[in-house]
Amino acid sequence: MKNFWSDLKEMLVSFLHTFGWAWWVEIVTQNPRCTYYFGPFASAKEANIAKPGYLEDLEQEGATGIIVTVKRCKPTNLTIADDLEDRVNPKRPVFSGQT
Repeated sequence: MKNFWSDLKEMLVSFLHTFGWAWWVEIVTQNPRCTYYFGPFASAKEANIAKPGYLEDLEQEGATGIIVTVKRCKPTNLTIADDLEDRVNPKRPVFSGQT
């Protein structure tokens, strides 16, 4: 019977996500400059219960300037790294005569 309820809940969350009605934990960090989405959840209560675990993981990884929001949304990317381009292609000084 447990699988039935698990499957039913999974179907509900999938339905809610399809229409953008599912709840997500959005975490924005200043260092690194990233936005993370964790979810989806069937209710804001479930998202709030899971929130401390996500915060702890990011803090252990050294993230700072953390802002957390629980909201209904439908993210297309679960991690958005605003400074990814800077990390992948660091800007190098250009000296005259160099191309």
